[in-house]
Amino acid sequence: MPISDDARAVQALVNKKFGPGALVVASEIVNRPPLTTGSLSVDIALGGGFPSNQWSEIVGRESSSKTSLAYMTLHANQMRDPAFMTLWVAAEAYNHKWAASLGVDNSRVHLAPTNSMEQAYEILVRAANSRAYDLLVLDSYPALVANQEDERTMEDMVVGLGARRTGQFFRKVGSSMGRSLVEQEKPVVGLFVNQFRKAIGQFSPQGTPNTTPGGEAKNYAFYVRLELSRTEYIDEPIPGKNMKRRVGQTVKAKVVKNKQASPHRVGGYDFYFENAPQHGFRAGEHDRAKELLTLGVLYDQIEQGGGGYFTAAGTRYKGRPALLAALREDLDLQTALEASIRSVALGDGAVPLSQEPPEDDDLLDAA
Repeated sequence: MPISDDARAVQALVNKKFGPGALVVASEIVNRPPLTTGSLSVDIALGGGFPSNQWSEIVGRESSSKTSLAYMTLHANQMRDPAFMTLWVAAEAYNHKWAASLGVDNSRVHLAPTNSMEQAYEILVRAANSRAYDLLVLDSYPALVANQEDERTMEDMVVGLGARRTGQFFRKVGSSMGRSLVEQEKPVVGLFVNQFRKAIGQFSPQGTPNTTPGGEAKNYAFYVRLELSRTEYIDEPIPGKNMKRRVGQTVKAKVVKNKQASPHRVGGYDFYFENAPQHGFRAGEHDRAKELLTLGVLYDQIEQGGGGYFTAAGTRYKGRPALLAALREDLDLQTALEASIRSVALGDGAVPLSQEPPEDDDLLDAA
């Protein structure tokens, strides 16, 4: 239905007073694709990846692969775009060797090593305004110290100071991240890495509930909140000895807030933090073939027949190990299978986002 002349007149008056783009037609909004996380199952759980021109939070307990997922996101998008640039605010030490082992090109990462909350936030605001970067990362929020707290003695009370500063930051950076809805501008993605704490003075029959530093204002500001947890460790036998060594872990990614797709969806992947020659992985790699097999069956891109047979791309395989071996050896098969899964899960033929998420065991079931 055409827009009325009265509506067009109001739009023209508003845009004249407040600037172009103050009032736009929803159908004219430019679609800006999200950034891939490097994990297909996590991308699908998020509705495509981390949303453009928004802030997202990666949260979890210690050693749950939060920073490693940020590195994976860097690497995956650097592979897609040779001009991809990242600003990394390192409130904790930036491990350039570990980043490189995950495939990150450190020459395309600008580093701001500071734990000053005000300095970190000012850098992020300026970077968002400049549009010089594709990705902004803060790792991690709990390591930031407000200047007023830093200047006081250990006995002084500064309760809530960091939360107030964080609320101010999100209010200030909001217009920088949003920008125009209809113009072709370079998008930017913001990532906060955070860590769970026990909520002081609270109790429930399930135990002490979790909370995250930074107050409630930040939870409102985040477009996506992704919770990582470890479901199990991956061990590898030591040849010639009746012993095993720990080489990795299975990471569960649960979407606790999502404004671009349905929340509470679950993804997961096997992540290796040590070289695992018997499993066929180096430190910093995740099992992409296992993800493709599980999601291929889930979205009917791999046919699971009787007798343990699987059919993928017209070829029949006897058992999961045979198909996994073929996927790991044939990169073209990986690429074709991932494209078909993305088309079904996220494209026109996608499964409705209101559906119940698969059980965790279905996503994370070991081959």
